[in-house]
Amino acid sequence: MNSLGVLMVVSGPAGVGKGSICKQFLKDNPEVSLSVSATTRKPRPGEEHGREYYFLSKEEFEDKIKTDNLLEYVCFVDNYYGTLKCAVEEKILAGIDVLLEIEVEGAMNVKKKYPDSVLVFVLPPSFTVLAERLRGRGTEPPEVVERRLKRARDEFACIKYYDYVVLSDTIENSAGQLRSILSAEKLRVKRNDLLIEEAQK
Repeated sequence: MNSLGVLMVVSGPAGVGKGSICKQFLKDNPEVSLSVSATTRKPRPGEEHGREYYFLSKEEFEDKIKTDNLLEYVCFVDNYYGTLKCAVEEKILAGIDVLLEIEVEGAMNVKKKYPDSVLVFVLPPSFTVLAERLRGRGTEPPEVVERRLKRARDEFACIKYYDYVVLSDTIENSAGQLRSILSAEKLRVKRNDLLIEEAQK
């Protein structure tokens, strides 16, 4: 029905469970492709080029910045991380739906370069629940948790730029909401020119 795939971008604050939700969504919908990011950091034991990341040299990455071959990128702890435009567009043009899980800043950049992308923000049941989840993990000192919570407030301010919200209650329910969003997007008038044309013959 649709000749082009849909690029769905999922963001949300740390601790909201977006990684687990995306993992369940991909398990339930194996026809959807996860976008693999590129990075200049060295591969860790067991990691493979093209599976966990596309591992590039700093020179290769900076060349892709200069030639506008990235949908978005950031520099973190002296390493670049980003989304290769060619890898995503190749799948979209082949009619494959793509899931991209990235931070809010990256999502805003993707929307600028790829206006047809669908932005989804994962919400916690409440800010109190989010704080309890972050503190309950016990993996970070209190000052880091507080920084993450402050950042979450800033990220919430960007929700107005997103297309949909998904509530992080149970992983299965949230993954089902992502499926509903994708199904609805594939039925948009703007994505079905050929179908509409055929219907009028």
